[in-house]
Amino acid sequence: MLYVRFPLSLRNVEDLLHERGVDVSHETVRFWWHRFGPMFAAEIKKRRIEVMKSSRWRWHLDEVFVKINGERHYLWRAVDHDGEVLESFVTKARDKTAWFCQSKIT
Repeated sequence: MLYVRFPLSLRNVEDLLHERGVDVSHETVRFWWHRFGPMFAAEIKKRRIEVMKSSRWRWHLDEVFVKINGERHYLWRAVDHDGEVLESFVTKARDKTAWFCQSKIT
């Protein structure tokens, strides 16, 4: 999950650690990622679910007009209270109910 949020290659992580005085190979980083990555991802997911269950968590639907290849399209975005985009969907027609049918957000 962190790899998706911060797209670093194993060699980038190796270089970052080397700048801080830690000398490891990218294979060691890969081993750590496979061993500890799922535990970190599960913990992050658990914390996000706990936050989402609180009554303060809210989201809203945002509509933006965009031009793709010179044609007008509608970009629908589900945005949470922190401004993070939860899901997005592009349509040619302005049909709000179709977006809700395809959305998995409840």
